[in-house]
Parts: sequence; C-alpha cells; structure tokens
Amino acid sequence: MSHAATASTPLYVGWASADITPDEPVQLVGQHYARISEGILDPVTATVLALVSGPDAAEAVVMVSCDAVSISDSLRDAVRDRVAAALPDLPPARVVLNATHTHTAPLSRLDRDARKRVGRAFPAQEIELPAMSGEDYIAWASERIAAAVVTAWQSRAPGAVSYGLGHAVVGRNRRSAYAGGVSRMYGNTAAEDFSHIEGYEDHSVNVLATYDDAGSLTGLVVNVACPSQATEHLFEISADYWHETRVELRRRLGAGLFVLPQCSAAGDQSPHIQWQKDAEARMQRLAGYTLRQQIAVRIADAVDAVLPHIVAAREAAPVLRHRMEVVELPRRRLTQADVDEAMAEAEPHRLEYERLLAELKAHPEQREQPRWYVPITRAYRKWRWSGNVKLRYELEQSQPRLPVEAHIIRLGDVAIATNPFEYYLDYGVRIKARSPAVQTFVVQLVGSGSYVPTEKAVAGKSYGAVPASTPVGPEGGSELAEWTLARLHELWT
Repeated sequence: MSHAATASTPLYVGWASADITPDEPVQLVGQHYARISEGILDPVTATVLALVSGPDAAEAVVMVSCDAVSISDSLRDAVRDRVAAALPDLPPARVVLNATHTHTAPLSRLDRDARKRVGRAFPAQEIELPAMSGEDYIAWASERIAAAVVTAWQSRAPGAVSYGLGHAVVGRNRRSAYAGGVSRMYGNTAAEDFSHIEGYEDHSVNVLATYDDAGSLTGLVVNVACPSQATEHLFEISADYWHETRVELRRRLGAGLFVLPQCSAAGDQSPHIQWQKDAEARMQRLAGYTLRQQIAVRIADAVDAVLPHIVAAREAAPVLRHRMEVVELPRRRLTQADVDEAMAEAEPHRLEYERLLAELKAHPEQREQPRWYVPITRAYRKWRWSGNVKLRYELEQSQPRLPVEAHIIRLGDVAIATNPFEYYLDYGVRIKARSPAVQTFVVQLVGSGSYVPTEKAVAGKSYGAVPASTPVGPEGGSELAEWTLARLHELWT
C-alpha cells in the first residue's frame, strides 16, 4: 500500500497556552477520597495547537491538551460555548480537548456528568468541603482555555509539520497476574503465587513537530502510552511528570517552545515499575533523579533523537482532514449477580459513611483537624463507586448503548484517533498496527474517562476491570477499535 499523501492547500499553524492553576484551594481529583489542595507544586496548563488548511479554513482542527484527570462534558461544552461566541466561523466540534490524566489537578467534573453514565443521581454527599466548587473552577478555567483557543486561531500563520517515532520507557503495565488467573493492580510481584505481568507495554514516543515559514521549530506534540501520575497522591496542584518534561524540552530546544502532551491508550499502564523496584530506586538515588525527572529526560532524549532526522522531511501543504462522530458502544453487560456483589461491597462503606457523618454532626470541632475530610469522603466514594453498578444495571435495560464522541484526523501521512476512555493498551496497539497511516497517534481521555478493559483483564478482575469501574467492556472496546480503523481507511482511500 502506498502511503504518499496528495498535496493539499498550504498549512497554517497557530499555538497558544493558558495557565489554569487556581489561586485558591480546590478539590484534587484521582483518588477514592477527597484532597483539598494545600499549595501549588507546579502549574497546570492548557496547550493549544490550531491546524488550518488554507486561509479560508476549509479544513481545520484545534487540539487542546489539558493538565487534568479527564475532560468532562461540562468542561468541554463550556470551552466550546465560549469559543463559538468568540469565533462563530469555527465549528465547536473542531475543538478537541484531551487530558494528561494527572491525579493532582482541580476537580473539573460535576454530578450531572456522572448522571449521564448511571441514569440518575446517587445520594449526595452531605458535607461541604472548604474548596472552590467544580462549577466555579469549570467557569474560571474554560474562560482561559477558550481565550487560548482564540489566540491560537487568530495567530495562525503559514507553517510546516514533520513527524517521527522515538522510544522511551515511561509506561509500565500495572496489573500483576497470579496463579489461578487472578490479577491485581499494583500487586505484590514478590509473592510466591506471582506468575507474570498481565499485559503488554508500549514504549513508543510519537512526535509531531511544527515549524514556522522560516524553518524554525515552534512546537511539539508528544504522545506516550502512560498517564501522568508519578506522584499521584500529593495534596498539591501539579502537572506531574509533564511539568519536568516541558522544562527539559524547553531547556534543550528553546524557552518559547510549545509542548502539547497526549496520552495514548494506557488504561492498564502507569509510570511505576512493578518488579526490580529496589534496583530502580537505587539507580534513581545514584543518578540523583526523581522518577518525574527521569521520565522527563527519557522523553526529551527520544525527542532529541527524532528531530534531526525529520526536519528535512517537513511538509508545508499536507492533506488535512478532520472527522467527528458520536459512536454508540454497547454498555458492559451486567447481571443481577454483578449487582448483588457490588451492593454487598458497597454496604460496609455506606455504614461507615453514615457513622462518620453522625460523628461529625455531633462533634463539628473535628473540622479543625488536618485533613479531617479524608476518611468520610473515602467511605462515601467507595459506597458510591460500588453502588453505581445497580444504577447502571437499571439504565442498561432502556439504554443498552452508550454514545461517545470520537475524532479521526489525517495530517499528511499521520493519523490521530481519539477516544474518551482509559482505554487498555492492547486496543491502542491493534489500531496502530492495522492503521493505513505511516504513523498513528492514539489519544485517550478526549472525554470523561472510565476504563475499557480487555477480556483477559475482566477474567483477572481487580480495579480497572470490575463492573464498578467499567461502563464499557471488552465488546465495546473492540467495536471502538474496529470503528476507528474503518474510518481511518476511509480517509486514506
């Protein structure tokens, strides 16, 4: 098959960024308990790349990467509404937002986002937290993100792109498998019944570089199969390892460089090594690196290895095509046994939550203690996490399929394919391997998240594969992969 792309009209490129770090305490998202930010370790940002084919914008796409755990419908729609008001000629669906999946970013999803998944509201948490509300943060951040979109769009100028493939060890499969077919997330690999790591790892670094009409490097899209959660338990706002990566890339390539991170399919991945942990920790001490710094150097080294070889291959008029569709995927098939098991798991957490709530009402002075809210919010969220299985089971009877937004982009011989999930790596490998493009960037978390596991993960159970954490199961994961491949082949026909 020939991969040569027919030249299109000249490409126009625009970049911008926005600081979306609030200056007041917020809820941090990514754990089964609340965390109120106690400071700012490093800023969280939104980086925008506008690609336009020709000055009349006949074909255009605006990619926005956010240091966030996910992109809720509420945040996406707020950004698009503001952009539509400022740029009426830019269709809102051409604005594509992805999250890096840092677990130390502000809350940017609301109860109404959750209700779309489970059909109706779960009983509300009966305590107020001393933090900026998700509603207020979305309003505040969406204004800044939209302003950056407008800046990137209005500053677009003739440019060129080039692409290349590097490699860096960043993501590790985090599911340990044991005798008897059971798997555990972050399971003990020194246990006597440990057998193997459940799935594959993808150490590819997909790089898309942009240049101005003078040939100077202006920005990078960097895509790795790993969420940004090296220091995921902090009580401080942070972009996690992407902060150090941006710093390192700018140190090497120029202070004004734009860096747009993307997380490829990585629902079963993390930056944490699962075996030879002592050896890894020793090498970090000897080298004087933190894990985050180590990852940054590895990614920057991969980019450095790619750039000299692709600069001469830059294209000023690549084919640009963008397609967005709402795809209806089958919800994970739940049984009454699934519901009964989930409700049995939920009940102790409900009782614990009600006990802690009664204690708090009787002794409001507990609020003066540091992090007083952690135990009660942990109990509530675990109750809700398991209890939502029953609501999803009821919803499935009337709405057996879940509509999700997916984007397919062609840029010359490069494909970009999105999904809204924490999509297990095997699906991403399937798409990359069978794609008609020379190089394919799979981008997860262009949406609200939730895991889409493989069949072997479902068989192994554990977090990320059980009914409570997977509104869409392996059947939907395969349907989405095949839909993606079919649309890619259409764009390459």
